[in-house]
Amino acid sequence: MFDVAIVGGGPAGASCAVFCAGAGLRTLILEREKFPREKVCGDCLNPACWPLLRRLELAEQVRSLPHGKLARVEFIGIGGRRLRVELPAGDEAEIAIKRSLLDQLILDRARALGTTVFESTTVTTLASPDPRTDHWKISAGEQTFRARALVAADGRNSTVARLCGLLPSGGRERIALQTHLPLPPQFGNRVVLEFRPEGYSGQAPVSGDELNLCLVSVPGRMASLRKWAEGRFQISSSHSWRTITPLTRAPISAGQESLFLIGDAARVVEPFTGEGIYYALASAELAAKAISLQRGGGNAGDVAVSYSSAHAQLYHGRLWINRLARAAVLSPRIASAFLGIARFQPSLLRFLTAKIAGTP
Repeated sequence: MFDVAIVGGGPAGASCAVFCAGAGLRTLILEREKFPREKVCGDCLNPACWPLLRRLELAEQVRSLPHGKLARVEFIGIGGRRLRVELPAGDEAEIAIKRSLLDQLILDRARALGTTVFESTTVTTLASPDPRTDHWKISAGEQTFRARALVAADGRNSTVARLCGLLPSGGRERIALQTHLPLPPQFGNRVVLEFRPEGYSGQAPVSGDELNLCLVSVPGRMASLRKWAEGRFQISSSHSWRTITPLTRAPISAGQESLFLIGDAARVVEPFTGEGIYYALASAELAAKAISLQRGGGNAGDVAVSYSSAHAQLYHGRLWINRLARAAVLSPRIASAFLGIARFQPSLLRFLTAKIAGTP
């Protein structure tokens, strides 16, 4: 019997395990993949992540991993118009780091605190608590686990949400591709957001010799955008890309009785705005506090309502950034024209960049 079972060992799930195990809870992680592995992501950690990484006691370890330190954002419009905005400098600057490295680091921290971790383990059935029991019954193939609280940290296509009848349909109007490439010479310590007639491209160095390249488009234009990228970055047409869908999905109420949804399982955000990891870490901490409160005798219904309210507050005033990113794909020429306006109103671009980077 575990105090909490967490399905998904990415940044949200592993961070939740760190906070739960650190609070003395008997903690279990069930992860479908075998780590290390890559994920479709912009690979950026914005400055808002650093306080959370310190509370995880991982800030210095993250800094010691190979990463790109990002000094500015460069916007490139259709036709080549460029605008640059400086990012914060210093120890808490924005960085880009491969998910294979970051996710493994957090999962290892959870293990070190006593979390039981099963990798290559896919959840197949769930039985929720009922009047006769006070725990979840979780089956993964022939293995069965029991836990008094359950956390869904298994991404935008959450198996837990699906098995509980909570998963809404996803929007299919956009798709995303992502890969890592050799870093082009003189690329510099910058994030590039490049608008194209077919959609947009995000580019960021994740080390001194490797580039994260992302493409976002509608299905009918992705082949054209990919062909542009192949020419721009000298990529073979046989090159393997990772893909992700949906980019849009309705949110799920994050707190149910003895069930807590965190990260993309609760609310999907654009994978290339630099915000996703922040929401993963922050929601993980909120869920761990709620679980500790419930294990201390708190009413499960009241705890769920309180967690849902705190979770919603994380996103307050920020989701318009995701709407802008969606508009940049569906109407790239309008998004590109915005850069022309921003040339004469630079405070607009600084404000947008600060919101994306999670800075004051």
